[in-house]
Amino acid sequence: MKKIILKTFGILLVAILLLQIPVTMAADSVNDLKNQQEENEDKIEENKQKKEEITAEKNQTISEVEDITTQIEDYENQISELNTKISELNTKIEESEKKIEEAQAQYDEQKELLDTRLVVAYEQGETSYLDVLLSSENIVDFISNYFYISELATSDTELMDSLQKEKEEIEKAKTDLENSKRELDTSKAEKQSITTQLEQTKSEKNAKVSQLTQDEQTIQAQIDELAEANKSLDAQILKKQKEIEEQLKKQQQQKPSGGSSNGGTSTGGGAVSSSGFIYPVPSGYTRITTGVTYSSGQYHGAVDFGSGGINGQPVYAVADGIVVTAQNLTSSYGTYVIIAHYNGLYTLYAHGQRGSLRVSEGQSVSQGQQIMNVGSTGNSTGPHLHFEVRTSPGTYSCRQNPMKYLP
Repeated sequence: MKKIILKTFGILLVAILLLQIPVTMAADSVNDLKNQQEENEDKIEENKQKKEEITAEKNQTISEVEDITTQIEDYENQISELNTKISELNTKIEESEKKIEEAQAQYDEQKELLDTRLVVAYEQGETSYLDVLLSSENIVDFISNYFYISELATSDTELMDSLQKEKEEIEKAKTDLENSKRELDTSKAEKQSITTQLEQTKSEKNAKVSQLTQDEQTIQAQIDELAEANKSLDAQILKKQKEIEEQLKKQQQQKPSGGSSNGGTSTGGGAVSSSGFIYPVPSGYTRITTGVTYSSGQYHGAVDFGSGGINGQPVYAVADGIVVTAQNLTSSYGTYVIIAHYNGLYTLYAHGQRGSLRVSEGQSVSQGQQIMNVGSTGNSTGPHLHFEVRTSPGTYSCRQNPMKYLP
């Protein structure tokens, strides 16, 4: 009889182990898929950050191109104004040259007449004017001839002086105009040189914008590809989760009554809710510091147990199940565990102490079994246990109000 009992127990034990193997493998497979998803998400975030940096650089470059375009337009307007001034100066210079020619012609003509009179006077001797005076018939004629001679000499002198002065003034005005023209030509050349440099810079900036646009498109394509890969992984995870749930049901049916799912010791206790859950922390530390929504009204999707002195306290599995995930992250949940339960629910325990994990992926756990210790790892501002309840298939979007399932 004793042999029969031992044999029967052995068969049951082997059956349980055989049923547990596929669950363990499925859990490991889900964990691998989720790890791949997390890697993809990390790459997506990294690429998004790169894209944001490239976009910011592109926008800055576009702004620089716009500034350069404005400068080019400004310089082109200045060059256009200079061209107008140069054209006006050329017209004035031509007019001055024409005036100088006319003044020179008048000067030469008057000088020739004066020279002719001087030569005649010289050839006739210094008494020419005296002869004119002595040939006067009377005193009236004498006085008339005297004033005529006097006025003629004065007129010739003043005319020559006036012509010479006008010529000099016109030549000076022409010189000033030509100097101004040279200055404008120099200024125009400088502005044209700057415009050429700006055009080259603008071309380089536009080329950079084009390159950055291509980089943006390349990175966006990578982001889209990773997102599509994660969608595919989601489908695979859902399939594996269903396999786990099916195996959990079979395992629950084959589980000996009153026995532990893994033969471990249940150290937790306390009241059990209608959902079959106990509190995940010792009875003296069940005070909830943050509910399912934050004080801001934003959805939290979890409850935080943060009583004084909770740091280092044990964290318990709220019900029997299979460990789907047990990891140590440097951010997000930090050290955390996800358990799939026989009732189709999933529970998540986060921010445990680094190195305090007592379970691993695929392991069966019993209600009240310690899985880690309360800590403050990952995205945490102080020691507390972040606790979530999720419906099938246990993804982030399936979070529920944990208070509905706790005692």
